[in-house]
Amino acid sequence: MAETPLWTPGPERIEEANLTRFARQAIRDWKLGLNDYPAFYRWTIDHPEQFWDSLWKFASVRASAKGARVLVNGDRMPGARWYPQARLNFAENLLRRRDASTAMAFWGEDKVKRRLSHRELYEQVSRVAQGLRALGVKPGDRVAAYLPNLPEAIAAMLAATSIGATFSTCSPDFGVRGVLDRFGQIAPAVLFAADGYFYNGKEIDSLEKVREIAASLPSLKRVVVVPYVSDQPDVSAIPGAQRLEDFIAGRPASDIAFEQLPFDHPLYILFSSGTTGVPKCIVHGAGGALLKHLCEQQLHCDVKPGDRLFYFTTLGWMMWNWLASALASGATLLLYDGSPFVRNGSILFDYADAEEMTHLGTSAKFIDAISKAGVEPAKTHRLEHVRTVLSTGSPLAPEGFDYVYNAIKRDVCLSSISGGTDICGCFVLGNPILPVWRGEIQCRALGLRVEVFDENARSVKEQKGELVCTRPFPSLPVGFWNDPDGTKYRAAYFERFPGVWTHGDWCEITAREGMIIYGRSDAVLNPGGVRIGTAEIYRQVEQLEEVVESLVIGQTWPPGEIGDVRVVLFVKLREGLVLEDALVARIKNQIRTHTTPRHVPAKILQVPDIPRTKSNKIVELAVRSVVHGQPVKNLEALANPEALAHFRNRPELAQP
Repeated sequence: MAETPLWTPGPERIEEANLTRFARQAIRDWKLGLNDYPAFYRWTIDHPEQFWDSLWKFASVRASAKGARVLVNGDRMPGARWYPQARLNFAENLLRRRDASTAMAFWGEDKVKRRLSHRELYEQVSRVAQGLRALGVKPGDRVAAYLPNLPEAIAAMLAATSIGATFSTCSPDFGVRGVLDRFGQIAPAVLFAADGYFYNGKEIDSLEKVREIAASLPSLKRVVVVPYVSDQPDVSAIPGAQRLEDFIAGRPASDIAFEQLPFDHPLYILFSSGTTGVPKCIVHGAGGALLKHLCEQQLHCDVKPGDRLFYFTTLGWMMWNWLASALASGATLLLYDGSPFVRNGSILFDYADAEEMTHLGTSAKFIDAISKAGVEPAKTHRLEHVRTVLSTGSPLAPEGFDYVYNAIKRDVCLSSISGGTDICGCFVLGNPILPVWRGEIQCRALGLRVEVFDENARSVKEQKGELVCTRPFPSLPVGFWNDPDGTKYRAAYFERFPGVWTHGDWCEITAREGMIIYGRSDAVLNPGGVRIGTAEIYRQVEQLEEVVESLVIGQTWPPGEIGDVRVVLFVKLREGLVLEDALVARIKNQIRTHTTPRHVPAKILQVPDIPRTKSNKIVELAVRSVVHGQPVKNLEALANPEALAHFRNRPELAQP
């Protein structure tokens, strides 16, 4: 265990942090006798009504009514209700400004650059909302977007939610079947789509896919096509389609009529990755998503008015929804669409310098990839405004922490964060007033009673177990779509430990109250009855120069018997390399030396590619199914389903 932190905030940084100001205000308001951070966190989970009410006030939530009650049925999960008397509008909270300062900057790889002021954004939202109302769109109707990460996507979301419509998204790299598996379940009234997008320098046309999707969604009243790769896309072949300019033509911008709706009014329908069947449609409430994002952004990420927040994401990932919310904190959104590896992996750092980025958000996979590619932004870029680096999507290995501080920037708060689509937010994340320790997520989310349970539902520390949350919090899903009695919702999260949210991460709370995540608990390996998180193996293997990426599963062995499993490791090597006995021996030695003999794979096999979801998560369960001759239920969820062929019927896996 490292004895000194990789980074410690200085006294000035702590003094200026939103979190410091918030804590002082709460201590005054509630007459609390607190004088350290652990005691403050305990107050937020022991007195959640006080905490969330203080946040509402601190973040100046806009609402036509708040009501006296903060929480009803607080002992029930599911079943708790937050702010039952409140009436508010999500979009109104994001559209607080109408001045000439920049609301959004956009880069489409190195081909397109645009910016939108707060006034221009407000006016565009006003005109799109009028277009939706003219079609008869009303509260509770669904509006869908099949778009790149364009400013128009944010504007469409704000227009829909200003009316009280429920917004849902897919990114344009989804195939037709993948989109219909999602939007087909929720029957949208309007679909926003683009004519195409750029990826890795190539122009990719979307209109044929949009035509097929539109023809298969009988609920659609209109398809609105956003021009991106061309100025005047031909939409004549798409039933019910109009170009955006025609959709808003003749509608002068005016004050937006923000519908005042209940706290739990459905804001978003997000979709699970769908690798084990048709994607789950997870419904998130407007008030809960707003409060949770305000908490994470203002307190944990120290986002302030005028900050310039970037997250590398597509509309296929909840980090897009998270990023959009930063408008409510007065931040400028820095949007990017395309490959992050343009200009030899430097384009995001070019963007950071050009736009004075304060928060640089990306994935652990990207950090690992640029580390292996030898990219050293600290030597080539100023990055003078970057004060926070955010990483999510998979566990960030300790070596990833080293890389950020050695090769990106020394004085930066590295916030590894983890949560997901299920809560449209985080269970564990960064903290601007705490040190960063190598390989550890800094802290648990304020207001969330996050614990680690062993198999007997005992809360444990410094021991591996299941990540759980034992008390309700505002961004719990409202429920699942088409699940009227809540059966599917309860089965997904509350069956393992009744009344407790079980998230599905295998993790550990450290002696310093940080968190280490070892992988998904459904992918945990169990050789000889010893539970091993997959990230423990990835961390070792991917330190080797030759290995680009890896994937590990447990194979039932002997085959056909219900008994033990053996660890099987698949490696993708640098171009031109072949897995030889000497490298196999080095991989095994690396794992054995730094973990235990139980972690050492029985088999190590080379593959040319590793299958992943659209949001870049590797799919251990799909590979496990293929290896065991079982069907993979939803190939449409994968970005590269053809990669599964490399794992099927491998003769080596029939041998001892």
